[in-house]
Order: sequence, then structure tokens, then C-alpha cells
Amino acid sequence: MRAAYHEELASISDGLVEMANLVGSAIGLATTALLDADLQLAESVISADQRVDDLQRDLEDRAIAVLARQYPVATDLRVVVTSLRMSADLERCGDLAQHVAKLARMRYPERAVPRDLRRTILEMGQLAQRLMAQAAEVVLTQEVGAALQLEKDDDRMDELHRMIFHHLMDDRWQYGVETAVDVTLVARYYERFADHAVSVARRVVYLVTGEHTDELTTDGPA
Repeated sequence: MRAAYHEELASISDGLVEMANLVGSAIGLATTALLDADLQLAESVISADQRVDDLQRDLEDRAIAVLARQYPVATDLRVVVTSLRMSADLERCGDLAQHVAKLARMRYPERAVPRDLRRTILEMGQLAQRLMAQAAEVVLTQEVGAALQLEKDDDRMDELHRMIFHHLMDDRWQYGVETAVDVTLVARYYERFADHAVSVARRVVYLVTGEHTDELTTDGPA
């Protein structure tokens, strides 16, 4: 009975890793669709988000079943509750990747991102995908050090986000209001995607240590 219980908890973790891998791939594909004006790829990202939604619902059902049947306490209860919160973060990441793809579809056959900003947007997309890959690894390994490092790596996304806004505010901007709105939105999508990846990592820290990241000592958890 106890072995089956721990298998249920492990399956919840496996579901989170699968969700993280899916949304990481989605943001990478959506970035390509956006920059290349690839309508077919954009449509595939949009339709694939249903799989992420289905996984979240399945994970929630399993977590609620564990709560109802097993009455977990202490650490096990923390696993279930934290997993539910992580699944919400990951589902939102799937939505954000879908938003990027929808913007690509909306502007097709034109490109939503002007040439001047393509390199910056590409880096944002690649970084978002890399941060989510790190988040998936953190969920799998539950390594606190790696989780804390992910939060530091997110600083580059914030820097890129600021760079976009500085460019938009430059008097030399020549692409009009519509493009400015598009770029503002897509930069925000990447920045929020990264924030959710960081949130997943922070929740792993709490899961392992019982403390939030801002409560940890400089020497790390005991």
C-alpha cells in the first residue's frame, strides 16, 4: 500500500517534468514561427497547447485523489500542494508560448518583429527555452543549488526586456505603433515565461527545504 502511495507521488513529479519539457519545446518553436513567419509551425504550437492543458487536469486529478485517499501529512502534503502550484505555473507557460505563436499567425505573411530586434527576441526565446529546461531538471533532481542558480540566470531575461523598451522609446523608432505594441507584448510574454520558470524552481526549494528562497541563509539549507 505504501509503495503504491509513493508511486502516485512519483507519477505527479513525472507529469510536471513532462509539462516542463512540452512548454519548453513550445516556446522554442513559437519563437521560430514568430521570427520566420512560419504559419504552419505557429498553428502546430497553438494546437499542441491542448496537451499541456490535459496534463495539468490529469495531474490535478491525481493530486486530489492522493489527498482524498491517503491523507498525506508533513513532507508528503507539501509535495502534493507544491506540485499543484507548479502545474499552474507550467500551464501558464504553455499559454504564453501559444500567445507568441498567435502573434506570428496574426501578422502572417509579415513578420511581427522588425529586423533591428530580431537578434534580441531570438535570445529571449532561446533563454526562455533554456530556463525551462533547467526548471525541468530541477523538478527531476530536486537540487536546491541548481534551483537557486536558475533564479540568477533569469537576470539576463530582465536585462533583455529592458533593452527592448529602451529601443522602443528611442526617437529613431520607425516602425509605427502597431509594431511597437507587438514587440511590447512579445517581450512581456518571454519575460513572464521566465518568471514562471523561476517560480517552479522556487517551489522546488520550498519542497526540499521547507523554506522560501528569501528565507534561506547565505550558507544554504542545512
